[in-house]
Amino acid sequence: MSTVQNRADLPIPAGGIAGRIGYDFANPALLREALTHTSVERRGREEAPYGYQRLEFLGDRVIGLVIADRLIGLYPREAEGPLARRLAGLVRAETIARVARSVDLGPAIRLSAGEDETGGRSSVAILCDVMEALVGAVYLDGGFAPAHELVLRLWADEFDRSPEPPQDPKTALQEWAQARRLPLPRYDVVSRTGPDHNPRFEVQVTVQGFQPAIAAGPSKREAERAAASALLGAIAPPP
Repeated sequence: MSTVQNRADLPIPAGGIAGRIGYDFANPALLREALTHTSVERRGREEAPYGYQRLEFLGDRVIGLVIADRLIGLYPREAEGPLARRLAGLVRAETIARVARSVDLGPAIRLSAGEDETGGRSSVAILCDVMEALVGAVYLDGGFAPAHELVLRLWADEFDRSPEPPQDPKTALQEWAQARRLPLPRYDVVSRTGPDHNPRFEVQVTVQGFQPAIAAGPSKREAERAAASALLGAIAPPP
């Protein structure tokens, strides 16, 4: 993509991402702010100084509330623990980034040429942040009702993805070790590579008496989860 296409004054095309998420903004400036990365140079008083960050902060809370409310309705007899695991799975960065890809959000993000060239449009962190910002923008533009409808519609496939509450692999590994009176698993960062907007962490997990497992992820937490899952698969494979 050319540098011209990354200019901060480039208008948001009608029928673009707004059309793909199915919402018509009364205030297009909110849409512009939601799509603008902090790397983009501000040109004019209409440009928000923080890019999508403030809207991301708001949208994160809106998404969490909508999904928690939906889970309460879907599972009226389920305890807090399983509900919390379901919620965590539905609001984790990888899930939100997958939702963002479902509406082809990447090409609509306003990035500097440098961020664009280093893969910012496919970054899990950026896709997640901008998707949250879009929800926040819809909330400010139209209120809770359209934001609520948007989240339920875009997350519909995610609600159906797993009929059982996901088990966090770190929790499962810890419980496995405790049941055998072993020390708690130890996690060590082996390496951190990649640019700030798209890092890659490599983590090793060790349980006393067993061969360690190493895995990678876009965040330390995700790398730890992947390593825990790998070690569980090696020392406690499912029947």
